[in-house]
Amino acid sequence: MKSISVGDLKRDFSEILNKVHSSGEKYIIEYGRKHKKVAMIIPYDEALVFKEKRNFGIAKAKGSFSIHDDFAITEEELLGY
Repeated sequence: MKSISVGDLKRDFSEILNKVHSSGEKYIIEYGRKHKKVAMIIPYDEALVFKEKRNFGIAKAKGSFSIHDDFAITEEELLGY
């Protein structure tokens, strides 16, 4: 997953969308001098997968949990990226 500033995104928007569409690249959009992560561009089909259940390492098959659709934290914040 590549990080890109808002300015670079504006300049290369069509090229970035083409890369996302053709080769499945993912981009984290950063804003401001501190490069705050504000958004992500991923292929549409991949976005649909986020709703599926996941198994986690050593906890696999030992329990389960679910995250509601209105959960206010992003996946990157949850995982510490």
